[in-house]
Amino acid sequence: MPTSEQNEFSHGSVGVVYTQVIQFDSLTLEGGETITPLEIAYETYGTLNEKKDNAILVCHALSGDAHAAGFHEGDKRPGYWDYYIGPGKAFDTNRYFIISSNVIGGCKGSSGPLTINGKNGKPFQSTFPFVSIGDMVNAQEKLISHFGIHKLFAVAGGSMGGMQALQWSVAYPDRLKNCIVMASSSEHSAQQIAFNEVGRQAILSDPNWNQGLYTQDNRPSKGLALARMMGHITYLSDEMMREKFGRKPPKGNIQSTDFAVGSYLIYQGESFVDRFDANSYIYVTKALDHFSLGTGKELTKVLSKVRCRFLVVAYTSDWLYPPYQSEEIVKSLEVNAVPVSFVELNNPAGHDSFLLPSEQQDSILRDFLSSTDEGVFL
Repeated sequence: MPTSEQNEFSHGSVGVVYTQVIQFDSLTLEGGETITPLEIAYETYGTLNEKKDNAILVCHALSGDAHAAGFHEGDKRPGYWDYYIGPGKAFDTNRYFIISSNVIGGCKGSSGPLTINGKNGKPFQSTFPFVSIGDMVNAQEKLISHFGIHKLFAVAGGSMGGMQALQWSVAYPDRLKNCIVMASSSEHSAQQIAFNEVGRQAILSDPNWNQGLYTQDNRPSKGLALARMMGHITYLSDEMMREKFGRKPPKGNIQSTDFAVGSYLIYQGESFVDRFDANSYIYVTKALDHFSLGTGKELTKVLSKVRCRFLVVAYTSDWLYPPYQSEEIVKSLEVNAVPVSFVELNNPAGHDSFLLPSEQQDSILRDFLSSTDEGVFL
């Protein structure tokens, strides 16, 4: 049963859930190296029907994991997309079978830098092979096939999750019916790469970095915290930061900052260190930066092979993944006569908008998923 703290969030919740880990023999990466064995951490919500045609794969963003909805035992807060996943919600678990997995290269149960190397009994850490967005999707395909699912009803995600959804439509065009891409891009701009590079350099500059072969007692915590602080600035809009913090002083006796926004960022950085691994941060941000389906004519050519319909959502206040990048995707789909609906929401929260509760966004997702029209549904 949910705790009293959980009840605030638990309306329409899938309840208490558990992360499971499945093991496959191996996965050959795009770079030629092999992960042996391959482990994938995942959660499911709802029931797979007899035809196995009601499954939706939800893909998480950079710092996310398999826990998309419901509560883990003892947790006070639900999974990151709980507002949208559950009975009667946009991703209605009375109708759909929702699958959410941790990306490989991450640090929450799937194969990655924290995985134990069978050759020496120690974590791979920085010796783990480079992982691409394509590799993440290929690992997910193994999981989907394990369930006996030939064609997904939809693949959905925001930010890095949107890139995975795009990759699914290109790599497995006959394996999904619908694709939902939110606050995302077909490739990173120089500015987006620059933000990630600053974060990586903060980690590499930490005295405890030790070429990525650090111990749990001497982790590059300061560098990872700084990387998270830098990243978190890009997730919020100027309007949201002005409204939330202004030029207010910090609460309490905090000597290291003069402003509330500084105190907030310090908290975000320090709490992130408790739940994420520095090597994984480097691996996942590099996967983001190296992902490229191209732009313009190149993107149009790549997307000529897709066979699903699309919902693309952008946010006016998102300056990390600005709407023009979503519009690039939409234009290339339209040139290929692919059914696509595009929505630009005027949500003031910035890049994080796709994660936050919104009745308007809920309605858009709900209408798209329930629509049987092969054209534009808005």
